[in-house]
Formats: sequence, structure tokens, C-alpha cells
Amino acid sequence: MGRADDRRARQRGGRRAAPKNRSSRAETPPTSSEPASPAEATAPAATATATASAGGRAAARRGAKKGAKAERGRIRRMFTWKKVLGTFLGVSLLTIGAFIVLYMTTPIPAANAEAQLQSNVYKFSDGTLLARDGKLNRENVDLADVPKAVQRTFVAAENKSFYDDSGVDLRGTARGVLNTVMGRGAQGGSTITQQYVKNYYLTQEQTVTRKLKELVISLKLDQEESKEYILAGYINTSYYGRGAYGIQAAAQAYYRVDAAKLTVAQGAYLAALLQAPSQYDWNSATPLGKRLVTQRWNYVLNNMVEEKWLGQSERAGMKFPFPKEPKAAPGMQGQVGYLVDAANGELEKQLVAQGVAANSKEAEAMVNAGGWNITLNIDKKKQKALEASVKKQLTDKLDPKKRSVDADVQAGAASVDPKTGAVVAMYGGVDYVKHYINNATRADYQPASTFKPVILAAALDKDAKTQDGDEISANTVYDGTSKRPVKGSDIGFAPENEDERDYGDVTVQTAMNKSINSVFAQMGVDVGMDEVLKTAGDLGMNTKDLKAVPAQTLGTMGASPLQMAGVYATLDNHGRKVTPTLIKSAQNSAHSVQPADGVGEQVIDRKAADSVTSVLTGVVDDGTAKLSVRDNPLRKGQKVAGKTGTSDFNRSAWFTGYTPDLVTSVGLFGESAKPPHAQVPLTGATNGLKGDDGRVNGGTFPAEIWAGYTFGVSTKVSKFDLETDQGAAVQQSPSPSASPSHSEEPSKEPSSEPPSSSAPPKSPSPSASPSHSEEPSETPTTGEPSESPTTEEPPSTDEPVNPLDPQLGSGTGQ
Repeated sequence: MGRADDRRARQRGGRRAAPKNRSSRAETPPTSSEPASPAEATAPAATATATASAGGRAAARRGAKKGAKAERGRIRRMFTWKKVLGTFLGVSLLTIGAFIVLYMTTPIPAANAEAQLQSNVYKFSDGTLLARDGKLNRENVDLADVPKAVQRTFVAAENKSFYDDSGVDLRGTARGVLNTVMGRGAQGGSTITQQYVKNYYLTQEQTVTRKLKELVISLKLDQEESKEYILAGYINTSYYGRGAYGIQAAAQAYYRVDAAKLTVAQGAYLAALLQAPSQYDWNSATPLGKRLVTQRWNYVLNNMVEEKWLGQSERAGMKFPFPKEPKAAPGMQGQVGYLVDAANGELEKQLVAQGVAANSKEAEAMVNAGGWNITLNIDKKKQKALEASVKKQLTDKLDPKKRSVDADVQAGAASVDPKTGAVVAMYGGVDYVKHYINNATRADYQPASTFKPVILAAALDKDAKTQDGDEISANTVYDGTSKRPVKGSDIGFAPENEDERDYGDVTVQTAMNKSINSVFAQMGVDVGMDEVLKTAGDLGMNTKDLKAVPAQTLGTMGASPLQMAGVYATLDNHGRKVTPTLIKSAQNSAHSVQPADGVGEQVIDRKAADSVTSVLTGVVDDGTAKLSVRDNPLRKGQKVAGKTGTSDFNRSAWFTGYTPDLVTSVGLFGESAKPPHAQVPLTGATNGLKGDDGRVNGGTFPAEIWAGYTFGVSTKVSKFDLETDQGAAVQQSPSPSASPSHSEEPSKEPSSEPPSSSAPPKSPSPSASPSHSEEPSETPTTGEPSESPTTEEPPSTDEPVNPLDPQLGSGTGQ
């Protein structure tokens, strides 16, 4: 009998046969007709017990298997393909039904209130009116008045399938709904129809309800209106930047022509702008923004070639159409436009940071939709005083008709309360109508030696040591020889001091006073340039993408007066982060935006911050700002710390300084008055009224503007509350605390620290002149013998010459 027959026989018998491997080990139990043998009957009890135990375990295993099979059976019965399919169909029908109901009950609405736009109102901190931007720059045009090829640039940029699709992108909309539910913000994918519906009929809110309405209305609009109607609405309602709504206003704002006269290249630029209007405006864009808009422009034209709307040869011959310089809107003259633009930019950032807007483009649209009541932190009296100081100390002395270089001088300044972070005054330029770029917020010029305090702050905060193992402090001695190669760097670097001056061994205090490049280049390497840049970022500078190389010690990165005011305000605030904030409050009918927190966490140790402040008082009392600040007739005993800066080729000059209650950064920038407004030297401005060679240094006009403003509005005489035992603001030991470690022979230049102005010697000695003499001394006050002066006295000018300032020239350092 075969195996199959045997199996059927056992099944008919009602039981399974035991496995063969088991039957070989167990004997057939005795039957009634065959009794067991005596030996079998008397088997040991242990054998019986073991057999019973083994049988119990087997039974348990069989029970567990049966339970698992039963559970799997229940799951299979619960999730049969019929039930899964039925559930899916049920949910689908419910969704379709709900969508049909939504489609039937959602009409195409009238234009939203935001499409008509309201004015924004801007106020000073005391509530008085600063500006109202109520005039809307929009003029609708018929699509027929826009060249067909220009129309297609917008389709190529945003929605190549526009002429054939149903008006919606279901995948993009589903992704947008999911991102909204998950709180991930907005994501691209909307069609031109959907964008027009959002702009004209709905709002910019990121909600599921709004997105579903957008989908329904877009489908209806695509069914009821022509593609030409929708495209016309889209290009007439979109925001292009520069306050321009619609293609006609944009054509005038960027190219001074009507929409009918736009070229394809110009149309492609306007179409590219819609992705990020402010970021892509060529005249105010960062290098990154210029690169991105150029890529977007090429993308648009390449898509047109792909869709056969533009010939390849015509495309190859196109050049980027640089837009014309912007013109200010009416009522934005003077400083008003700068303040309004800066406030709008800060409000947009806060809308994104607080989740009201999903991205910068949406935030910009919300601000330009109007209806905002914005109060600034700008103090009306301080603002007026800052403008007056710039005029008196600088612009009244400029005469572009006599000296062409005078037309290239641009000034910018920002003033911050270090206890709150409030921006209390800002100077953006001579006139917003004449110079569109805000010099207070632009970050394309080098801060030069105003970066040196950041290096010292990093050294003190990190307890850094020199190459010889000495802890860095105000009294640490460094070799100040010009072009001395830095030690410990993988990258060769030997910076030149201003005028190639060799100082020999000097203390850190003296190096700060005289702005000695070689000392701070070595200090940066001693600390570690990665740590220096980290500290700079913590203090408020934009250090993203900067390379940690020794050359950064010269302040070769870009920075704005507003940024530098924030950095020094953090030092003034004992190391607690100060973020300059322009907006005091902002609200419209739908939203109330909280102002940015001006004071944050401790970013560097208090003692380190206070020590830097102490050192910076020496720059004012015995260094490069002595004449303009310490000896200024307006000073009434106010305690001051600060630093001058003059960049390579004299293209920028700075003074950033502070009292215990006010921080102000002033920058002068050489910008060619002729397009494309390249960076140019300031040398020769005012026909050399400052300095003996026509160079403009941080200790001249910038420091004088600072002093004229600060001493006029900050009349309170208070001392810095410093927790430090080093620096010029405290009693110093007459000799350095560390011996020179790099000097091979006596230097011919001053080699010891000048007496602190706050604690002068009780009587003059043959080797040191009093630092507060009433008339200029021909002998430096650095401890060197009088027969070995550090510099020749410059020719006399209208003001006394500082005998301690060997840096009355240009070049990076002062």
C-alpha cells in the first residue's frame, strides 16, 4: 500500500499516524488479547514519570500552535480582501461625495479685500506718525497688450502645462495639504490658476480649508473662464517687488517701459522675480540672490525653447537684461524710506519665525497686502540728532562739483540700546529717493579692524594661550613686526601693518590701541580661527559659509553697521546676546506679531566681555580715536569704549563705540556714483581735510559723527560696571605681565604700554609724557625716550594732530 493509501486509511480511522521517527522509539501498547509481560508491568516509576513529563510539554506546544493558528485565522477573517476593498471603496465614495458637496456649495467669490490692498501705517516709538504708504502702484492691462512671447515667459516659469491642464495640480495640492497638517510650511507645486485664485479670491493663510477652497475654485474657474482670462488675472495681480503690483507697474519699475514694450529677456526676468521679489531684485540682491535669479532667468528661457516658444538661435543670443535703478515711492524721501523698508523686512522675518507665514515670499505678500499698524523703536529725538550729526560732520563738507570723489562717499549708521536691543536711530544714506540701498543694513563692505575686539573676546572667553603657552590677556606681549609670518597656521599668512610700521614687542592693550594687524593675526591663530568665527556668530555677525582662515582676522568679511552695533551691544551688555530690533509692535485685523526678543542668553563669559570693554577704553583715551572722541569738546565725562577700522584700499572706514547706555556704529563706504556702483576708495574726499594724504580713516569722519551724535543725546555720566582686573579702564601694572617671547633685539619702536588714561602717573617721568597734555606733544606717550619718536608730526590742520596715532593713513588696520 502506497503512502497516499496509508494516509487515507489513517484519516478514515479518525486520527493521524505518529511520525515514523517516533514509532521506532515507542512500542505498541498491549491489547486485551495480549497481556503485558511481567518485566513490562514492573517498569521503573522514573521511566513513567519522564514519559508523562515529555507528553505534557508536547501537549503544551500543540496548544500554543493551535492558539497562534486561531489568532492568525481571526486576523485573516477580519482583513479579507473583500473587507479591505469594501472599506477603501467606502472611504473613496465618502471623499468623492464630500468633494461634490464642497464643489456644489463653494461659489467663485468676489475679489478679496487684500487684492484691493490697504495702506500700512508706521509710527515713531512715541506714537507719532512716521509714514503712511497708502498709494497702490498697480495698473491692469489687457492681455492683448502684452506680447505673446512675454506672456509665455510666465507660463514657462510657473506652469508649463498651463494651456492643457485642468487648472489644478492634485499631487502638489495633496502635498501642500499634508505639509500644512504636519506643520512643515508651504511647498511649491501650485498651477498658475491656483496662484491666481489664492492672490485674487482668497488669502495667503496656510490652512487646510483654504487649500481645499483653492482647489475647488480653481477647477470651477478653469471650467467657466478661458486660459487667457486666467493668465491676464495672474500677471495683473502678482507682486513683483519695488511696490509694483501687476506687469504694467513692474515694467515701469524695472525697465521704465510699458508692458507692451517688454522684450522676451525682460519678461523672463520679471517672471523669475515672482519666486522671491526682494531677494531677486538685482540692485539690492546679495551675491547669492544675483546668482539664483540668473539661474531662474536661464531656466525660464530654456523651458521656452523646450516648449518651442523660442528659437534656439534667438535664445543663444540673449543677454541678461539688467534692470534700472529703483525709484522711491512718493513720501519716502530722506530717511523715511530706509526706516519703512527695514521695518518691513523685520516684520516679514517675524511672520515666518512665528509661523504666521510659511516662507519669505508669503510673508512679503502679507506685508504688502497692507492694513498693518507698525510702531518702531526709533526715538524721534535721537533720529533727528543722528541725521544732524552726519550732515554737520560729513555731508556739509562734501562738494561733488569740485571733487568727483566726494560723490562716492556713502554713510550709514545704527544706534542701539544695549539693555533692550531697541534700534533707537538709523541713518541709511543721504536720501532714500536718491540712494535706494540702506547703508545701515548693507553688509557688502569690510568691517576691517572693528573685528579685532571679536578676536580678543574669543581669546578671553576660551582661555586661549599663545604659541609659547602664555594665557592671553590685555598684558600679554606679542611681536608687532609688520609682515611677520604667523606661527601655528597651516596656511601661510604675513599681514602688513598700516604704513608697514614695525612695533616690536607690544602688549595686547597697545596692539588694540594702535590697531596692529600682525598681533591680531597671530592671536587669531592662537585661539583657532574656527573658534574666532564661532564667537563672531554668537555675538551677532553673519559667519555662514566663511572659511576659517587667518586672513579673516583683518575683518575681510562683509558686515553692516546694524550688525556691528549688535556685536558691540553684546559686549556692552556683559556678554548677553543683543539682537537689534527695529519693531516695537505690529498688528493688522487678523494678526498681532510679537516683536523679536532683543536680549537673549549669555553667549560669552561676562568677565571676557567686560575685559574687552576695558581694553577698548584705551582706543578712545590713548589710541586711534583720541582726537575725535576723547578730546571732543562735546564730551562731558561720559565713559566710552570703541574701535576704529579702515579697510583695504580705503574703501570703508568705521567707528563703533559705546557708553554704558548707548551703542552706535558708523560706517563710511566708497561707492561709485556711476553704475554699476562698484566699491571705490574714499581717498581724497573733502580734499584731504582729515589726514596728511587725503585718506579717510575710522578715527576721522566716522568717529566725529559718532561723537557729535552720542555726546549730544547721551549726556548721562555713568561708569561701566566691569568685572575685570585687566585693560585700560582699570589700574595697570607699569610693566607687562609676560616677558617678550619673539623679540630678538631691541625694537626701535615703542615697546611698552601707555599709561592708562584713567590712572595716569602722579608725576611725569623723563620717559613718558602726560597723556592729557593741553597741546600736542612731539614725544609719544608710550614709554620710549623722547629722542626716538614713533612718527613725524603731520602737517598742521584745522584740528590738533594726535601724536599717538601712527595710523593717520589708509590700509587695513586703523
